[in-house]
Amino acid sequence: MLTPADVSCPYCGERIELLLDGSAGEQAYIEDCPVCCRPIGVHVSVDADGEPSATVSGENEA
Repeated sequence: MLTPADVSCPYCGERIELLLDGSAGEQAYIEDCPVCCRPIGVHVSVDADGEPSATVSGENEA
């Protein structure tokens, strides 16, 4: 099941929606911002209840 998550692009600041797959466990991947097309680093973590959450970063951020 995919879970929607609203995040802000670290470059343009626009709110975007990501669809997170909690069944895949912890993940890290790159997704382009649909507004400014810059690459966003996405880190997905899953809590004890199986709910995924995402943090995003720009290419020069850790």
